Amino acid sequence: MFTFTIALLALIAGYFFYGKFVEKIFGVDPARKTPAYTKQDGVDYIPMPTWKIFMIQFLNIAGLGPIFGAIMGAKFGTASYLWIVLGSIFAGAVHDFLAGMISLRNGGESLPETIGRYLGVNFKQFMRGFTVLLMVLVGAVFVAGPAGLLAKLTPESLDLSFWATVVFVYYVLATLLPIDKIIGKIYPIFAIALIFMAAGILFMIFWHHPALPELTDGIANTHPDGLPIFPMMFISIACGAISGFHATQSPLMARCMTNEKYGRPVFYGAMITEGIVALIWAAAATYFFHTEEGSALFAAGSGNDNAAVIVDSITKEWLGVVGGFLAILGVIAAPITSGDTAFRSARLIVADFLRVDQKPILKRLMISVPLFVAGYIILHANFSVLWRYFAWCNQTLAVFTLWALTVYLTQKRKPYVITLIPALFMTSVCSTYILIAREGLHLSQELAYWLGGAVTLFIFVLFLVWRNKYLRRNPTI
Repeated sequence: MFTFTIALLALIAGYFFYGKFVEKIFGVDPARKTPAYTKQDGVDYIPMPTWKIFMIQFLNIAGLGPIFGAIMGAKFGTASYLWIVLGSIFAGAVHDFLAGMISLRNGGESLPETIGRYLGVNFKQFMRGFTVLLMVLVGAVFVAGPAGLLAKLTPESLDLSFWATVVFVYYVLATLLPIDKIIGKIYPIFAIALIFMAAGILFMIFWHHPALPELTDGIANTHPDGLPIFPMMFISIACGAISGFHATQSPLMARCMTNEKYGRPVFYGAMITEGIVALIWAAAATYFFHTEEGSALFAAGSGNDNAAVIVDSITKEWLGVVGGFLAILGVIAAPITSGDTAFRSARLIVADFLRVDQKPILKRLMISVPLFVAGYIILHANFSVLWRYFAWCNQTLAVFTLWALTVYLTQKRKPYVITLIPALFMTSVCSTYILIAREGLHLSQELAYWLGGAVTLFIFVLFLVWRNKYLRRNPTI
């Protein structure tokens, strides 16, 4: 319990101290007018209360990530605690905050435009296609999961196809309607439910005071399949530490924020909150894995189905009937609320690079219909393989974002080390993963480590060469 408690306090302290430090580096200007006012259109650019923006941002980025990812990551042992804490404070929250604030400073622009602004036109074109594809994939994946769960909980007449249609119709409405009509109304409720569920689990952890593993016991790998901690754990625990998907969601809230001073509570704060949720579920899962029921699932290997069973078992055992209801709400509503904003982000990304005004409903339809058609087609594909690639693509997107942020800080003559170190680390994670994973090149562990390190070193050298040239050509700001 000591390690868990220290980790929890470290996350909270990280928001107040390191978050303030990063905010100071960026240079928040409370007097600057935000896009919510300068570009207000009643659809996407709408001034909203800060508490509501925080709730929406939290649920946008959270979904099932800090629950399922943390549970799967907990199988690696106490190393998961370290990654959640250090990743959230020094990587994920910095990534989300700076991406959101740069979008805020540039009219609420989408992530591909930001990356292109600092990594060049070629990267911009690539990221436009890459990000839209990722968003459509997220939306499609998050139709199948909730629809399948709803089909199991309802009469046979209400099958998977029925619920997939219902969820898809909701996605259409959430994507097309003004952000304050559906998302702004229901998201805070779901976010409160997700936080309440996590708070309930936290209380029960301290109430039961289970014998959780401590860092003093070492960080030995306990994964039942023997998967290596590096890089596998850092891909498994994404949303609870750092996730590229978050940077696609931050512009949605940047378009609704009324003052730059709220950037730290919204962007940095939402990521720290997600890290706390992930830490709680990692601890609960660690305890569960040492029970008789949990041992059986632990030995069965990993997967989302197992994670759903674990969530259901823990919440019902510790929180009773209310917990069971919240489990259903979390496992079903959370992915839905990530899927709808994924499609909305895709619409806005396409609108940005095509320069299509999104105030008229017909122009929103013009962009949205092809996206929904693509999502519907992908929905009927085999996701067993696609999902594994999605996890890697998500972290790769974080790599691109971190390098763009590093270039931004370099150009502004600010301490770029705060993004450089996470960028280098995640570059090594993603390059090594695709080399060692079965769905990748499936190389030996030793060879994958050497090649992943070589790729990271090469990119680092490229950055240093660019930095030196840039500083020589631009001696002053």
